Amino acid sequence: MPQSRAKRTNVSVRRGLPATLINVCHRLAVGGYVAATDGNVSVRLPGGNILITGSGINKGLVTERDIVEVTPDGKVVSGKRSVSTEIGMHLFIYRERPDIHAVVHAHPPTATGFAVARVALDESLLPEVIVNLGAIPLASYATPSTDEVARSIAPHVKKVQAILLANHGVVTYGHDLLDAFFKMEKVEHAAQIAFVARVLGGAVPLTAEELQKLRRTSFGGYGVSLDDQNARTSTRPGKHGKS
Repeated sequence: MPQSRAKRTNVSVRRGLPATLINVCHRLAVGGYVAATDGNVSVRLPGGNILITGSGINKGLVTERDIVEVTPDGKVVSGKRSVSTEIGMHLFIYRERPDIHAVVHAHPPTATGFAVARVALDESLLPEVIVNLGAIPLASYATPSTDEVARSIAPHVKKVQAILLANHGVVTYGHDLLDAFFKMEKVEHAAQIAFVARVLGGAVPLTAEELQKLRRTSFGGYGVSLDDQNARTSTRPGKHGKS
């Protein structure tokens, strides 16, 4: 792509990002994934800087004035609000995952209930979740807004796209803002289904045989490889009596 055209494209993308970030914040509020001033959302700009929600604002009320721009090392470039207290977690994810361009942190009630119970969503229960997210691990407890958070997610951040934060909430990340938000939706939906299954007597994970069949068909059906899928399988017998 010619340099001038690439520059125009980057400018166009940058101009649209604040509106999309605001839209995601409002979706989080409407969906009940955050309360009061909880949660934070960020997006990586074409030049490498980060737009992130400011501190102390209800996500349903976010406007462009509530967005702060920072450098990759956290230095504030523009914005009238204080930067989100969880900026360290966002910057850590961007450093560790060059392929990631957006991060969403929220407290969806059911998924956060699993996080408070310190129960990972890592069983192979739903094909759509397995294909789109794989396992949803549980990070060890870390004091919010401290460097401990980055250290707690470090064992998982390169392997997955969604992490439960013990006694805290959920963080998801993706190739753009809507992708990261949809993953948050998927985590909460998976948690709701897992909870109902437990109430009904217990979830029944896919067997290794069933998971292997899903692995063989996933690329053709979903365009996704499950080679790195690390969810736990069921120990119940498969069709041929093998677990």
